[in-house]
Amino acid sequence: MENLDVTVLRALRDWRAAGQHALMATVVRTWGSSPRPIGSIMGLAEKGAVVGSVSGGCIEDDLIARYTQAAAADALKASTNGAPQFVKYGITADEAHRFGLPCGGTLELLLEFDPDAAKLSELVSALETGRLMHRSVNLADGAVSIEPAQAPAALSVNEQRLVNTFGPEYRMLLIGAGQLGEYLATMALFCGFAVTVCDPREEYRGAWSVAGVRVLGTMPDDTVVDFKPDRRSCVIALTHDPKLDDLALLEALSSDAFYIGAIGSRRNNAARRQRMIEHFDQTEESLQRLRGPIGIYIGSKTPPEIAVSIMSEVLAVKNGVPLSPELDVAHVKNAQAEQADLPGDQVACFTG
Repeated sequence: MENLDVTVLRALRDWRAAGQHALMATVVRTWGSSPRPIGSIMGLAEKGAVVGSVSGGCIEDDLIARYTQAAAADALKASTNGAPQFVKYGITADEAHRFGLPCGGTLELLLEFDPDAAKLSELVSALETGRLMHRSVNLADGAVSIEPAQAPAALSVNEQRLVNTFGPEYRMLLIGAGQLGEYLATMALFCGFAVTVCDPREEYRGAWSVAGVRVLGTMPDDTVVDFKPDRRSCVIALTHDPKLDDLALLEALSSDAFYIGAIGSRRNNAARRQRMIEHFDQTEESLQRLRGPIGIYIGSKTPPEIAVSIMSEVLAVKNGVPLSPELDVAHVKNAQAEQADLPGDQVACFTG
């Protein structure tokens, strides 16, 4: 699936370019529990078409009821001289219940009426080429400016201006086109990642069956270099073959990828680290970003369960959520080995 922000912005661009009235809603503040994070956007066309969301659905229904008639949209825009409007939902317990918000949850939206088609086109074009962009809205008159961003940033708003940062898709590079890779790629796609799979082994690559994934037969280390991992990228090695995994991981470690990991047991991951230290001039410090065994501990043993485990860890790291030791595969398996009075390597786990 495509990055949701790009989907919303592209729909708004197309509606406005076709001369339709449209509304752009942005979540600017939340209090208590909230269904969607700050910065989430939604597009609404005058005929009722909706792309994206700002809540679980009930607020969208209210916005549709208010703003889908062209005459009403014209009157509202004229009354505000084109300036955006703030609106709050869920202020009272009754409203929270009415709009389907969690108990006590409140959110505030910025509503932009008939956003400029040229500026939307400029922003979409920049995002489609992989650029990170700031979109700034003047709250007095709704004027929009677009400029490149140097780093991801949270939405900011004050009395004069709202600035929301939009980035290209998160990307996942998988080394290995086996069954586990297919499950993991499928999960990554519906989480909004653009997925590339690299495997020079034709017998694996030729059996790949997940649509929407770029499949390459180049050597993994060359692929990582060409992929140019950035802060919105993750690189995961799945082949168990040091000839394919090790050099690719070393290239990834020299990048800004937010997540770098490899499948394998604790023994295999320890051996990989030792190889890298002995033969590739790595140190424990330089390997700190290399994750393995990867995934969170959920007792997974089958490929689909292991994919859930890995994807959960990727998303936690992406979202800045610290993981407790009880979710660390190696920590849990070592503890189980101690309780069973067995050497740690004898406790089986596909990922750990």
